[in-house]
Amino acid sequence: MSDLKTKANDADVGQFLAKVPDAQKRADSDTLMRLMKKVTGEDARMWGGSIIGFGSYHYKYKSGRSGNWMTTGFSPRKAALTVYIMQGFSEHDDLMQKLGRYKTGRSCLYIKRLSDVDLSILEQLIERSYRYIRDNYPPGKD
Repeated sequence: MSDLKTKANDADVGQFLAKVPDAQKRADSDTLMRLMKKVTGEDARMWGGSIIGFGSYHYKYKSGRSGNWMTTGFSPRKAALTVYIMQGFSEHDDLMQKLGRYKTGRSCLYIKRLSDVDLSILEQLIERSYRYIRDNYPPGKD
């Protein structure tokens, strides 16, 4: 079994964000950092080379594979801001209907610009998912 390549590291979050070429994406990333810090009370940390994460938890699959992952986070990808909602979206239909313009993957919320969504709804979504993971999974270890 191979090790997970995306792990928490000590790379500088500010330096990473300073290199984001799109000014609006940099500004949106600053807003997301403040929002996630407020919700989680955790400091931002780089995960791999392009994800900014907050908190961590330990997971273990039925197969026996286990590891640590961020409790929530985001990445300023070229196509869209990717917000990681680790709980997924099935429990959040009420919020998703009010959020605005977005796309989803399994646990990824893709937003072109933060102006496309209601930030107060996004904050609630992040808080619910963060709280669920925090309350149902043991803390991760570095």
